[in-house]
Amino acid sequence: MAQKLVIIGNGMAPGRMLEDLFERAPGLYDVTIFNAEPRVNYDRIMLSPVLSGEKTYEDIIIHGDDWYEANGVTLHRGAKVAKIDREAKTVTAENGVTASYDRLVIATGSSPFIIPVPGHDLPGVLAYRDLDDVEKMLKIAEGQGHAVVIGGGLLGLEAAYGLKQRGMSVTVLHLMDTIMERQLDPAAAYLLEKALDDRGIEIITKANTKQIIGEGRVEGVELEDGRIISADMVVMAVGIRPAAGLAKDAGLETNRGIVVDDGMATSDPAIFALGECAEHRGTCYGLVAPLYESASVLANRLAGGTAEYKGSHVNTKLKVTGIKLFSAGDFAEGPDREEVVLRDATRGVYKRVILQDNRVIGAVLYGDTADGPWYFDMLKRGTDVSEMRETLIYGQAYQGGGTADPAAAVAALPDDAEICGCNGICKGKIVSVIKDKGLTSLDDVRAHTKASASCGTCTGLVEQLMALTLGDAYNPAAVQPVCGCTDLGHDDVRRLIRAKGLKTIPAVMQELEWKTSCGCAKCRPALNYYLVCDWPGEYADDYQSRFINERVHANIQKDGTYSVVPRMWGGVTSSKELRAIADVVDKYEIPTVKCTGGQRIDMLGVKKEDLPAVWADLGKAGFVSGQAYAKGLRTVKTCVGSDWCRFGTQDSTGLGIRLEKFMWGSWTPAKVKLAVSGCPRNCAEATCKDIGVICVDSGFEIHFAGAAGLEIRGTEVLGMVKTEDEALEHIVALTQMYREQARYLERIYKWAKRIGYDEVCAQIMNDAEKRKAYFDRFVESQKYAQVDPWSERVSGKDKHEFKPMAVVGHPEPAE
Repeated sequence: MAQKLVIIGNGMAPGRMLEDLFERAPGLYDVTIFNAEPRVNYDRIMLSPVLSGEKTYEDIIIHGDDWYEANGVTLHRGAKVAKIDREAKTVTAENGVTASYDRLVIATGSSPFIIPVPGHDLPGVLAYRDLDDVEKMLKIAEGQGHAVVIGGGLLGLEAAYGLKQRGMSVTVLHLMDTIMERQLDPAAAYLLEKALDDRGIEIITKANTKQIIGEGRVEGVELEDGRIISADMVVMAVGIRPAAGLAKDAGLETNRGIVVDDGMATSDPAIFALGECAEHRGTCYGLVAPLYESASVLANRLAGGTAEYKGSHVNTKLKVTGIKLFSAGDFAEGPDREEVVLRDATRGVYKRVILQDNRVIGAVLYGDTADGPWYFDMLKRGTDVSEMRETLIYGQAYQGGGTADPAAAVAALPDDAEICGCNGICKGKIVSVIKDKGLTSLDDVRAHTKASASCGTCTGLVEQLMALTLGDAYNPAAVQPVCGCTDLGHDDVRRLIRAKGLKTIPAVMQELEWKTSCGCAKCRPALNYYLVCDWPGEYADDYQSRFINERVHANIQKDGTYSVVPRMWGGVTSSKELRAIADVVDKYEIPTVKCTGGQRIDMLGVKKEDLPAVWADLGKAGFVSGQAYAKGLRTVKTCVGSDWCRFGTQDSTGLGIRLEKFMWGSWTPAKVKLAVSGCPRNCAEATCKDIGVICVDSGFEIHFAGAAGLEIRGTEVLGMVKTEDEALEHIVALTQMYREQARYLERIYKWAKRIGYDEVCAQIMNDAEKRKAYFDRFVESQKYAQVDPWSERVSGKDKHEFKPMAVVGHPEPAE
């Protein structure tokens, strides 16, 4: 019979412990978790990117509801434990829920320290520890205004950056002479303070808070020197205290935290403590890497093992976009210590390594942190560096007198070298998982190991490990930068455009530190699409950042002429339209007319200078551009449906026309083709389209993610709806989800495979609120997108583009 394991707290440390325990001893325990927060487990070290807008709550969830269900875990949300009864072996929550245990793990974390100055309890004075705090900050930040952050440590600076990104003006007050004095020496602190000042964040050091002032809510902060700083919000980020009160009330041994031995057991052998509330050998850890190391030891012990936790070395990184900082160990000066320093003012680089007895005991890196893991590994091992003393400061690549490939440096790291500090993942584990599970993408490695899944600073190391492990089989296409102009991938660019509110191509290139002045033919079309999609009505579509076919609204052919495809709604036409096409063909001597696979008519061989006149004549007949060249909706193919076919079950033609008239002109990452078949015989070939509909007696079966080009694949079933209105809403919402999440030039079938078909179905079929939000955003964007480009050009927009080069700028000859 399974033993009863109760856990108080649902943070990252107990979550990691359970993952390890379930892997070691599946079925050994029935697990019950009491979580004071009303939600599932999430990545707390990523609160700062949520605050800044670079990530959402959904992005940082570690264990969703399905994980608890799959592992048989009972999770009590919003259930703060009030009492531990050690004699009865029960815990009782404030809401009255009681659970008995054979083993108990206390993982209550820590509480923020609030400076007890007058006014500390005013509304608008906030701590910064969990998602509830972030939500309160975001609510106040909606009105922008001024924020004061008390505390210039790691958490305070990340809070300041996040609030600045949300549009607030921010002042940081720090009691000491320099910011982050526990992690940085004065030189590195100076560079960091300068970088934050460049980002518009004011730093005031030697600032002693006298009181927080305000009538009814916070209005400002008064310092001991008499200065008053106005504030709509005050964030206290001056430190944390282990939450050991519950354990102390239960009679367990406590000091600053809950005292544990090397097996993470408390003074009661049936009770363990884990995370920020635990005190091991006199130390309470507040960073995630040591918490994960101790979590692994506890999982081993709960599974019957004898592992011991010996304590941890820690390193620090700052989660502020564009600032590279690494700190580890002891960097204080001393008579028995030697320091090696490198400064490069032009590049903004500062490196300092502290040695004692020819061993690294501390390192501070700013501006270039690539060698941080190498220094940290030597620090933990106590490596003798006497033979590399002369080149030590230049990093791992310079050892041996050469300039070795960075990949060779990674290859030289031992298997137990830490790669991902946030999650405590070593090189050996990453390599073994890649081999055992046949992983080929960074997303796969993140999913199976969590390496680089948090702050992302170790992504380069993980990618180098993948290249070393997989050799020629490694295909980094999915994780490659957008182009050579940037080191950022498509997903990061999209995320940062939204988070930073970037609304022009120059703004993107400046803020995201493009390596070229104006970009290139690869990145400019991508940036143009992301800006058009994210800021409809605010960003003006830049035709010059589009490919040639989209610039001239026609497809260029191999002889330099163009093809023109007018839109025929649902593939339906009339004698009037056909006569108009015939007249245009004769008038402009168009050599070829062809029916396309999308039920449209293509006129091939049109001269570039004739395009505006061809469009004008077609426009008089009621045609708009078929956008056969576009990264957008191309065609909606239909069969004749119930109006004419004896097998038809629904009006497929009518639905196809409705969809096309509703969605035409929309921007998408790549071309999109739709089809509606009136019965399961599927004459419109809906099951190989980007989105397809099969009409049946009971309604409409929606399909997606098909392909019939270089790659051939059938569709996945999204779901069944009963009415045309529902079909329209679901299809439009699916298209908008794709528009917002896909990478530029990524077809629907590739996007859906990457994020998971189940995820698409969950959001579109099962979440009515999210589906409606997608639908509404699409409708809003169509106000700006549904403009016929042919008509625009006929009216004179960019008219010069259609004149032959020989006559541009020259007067017409006289009669």
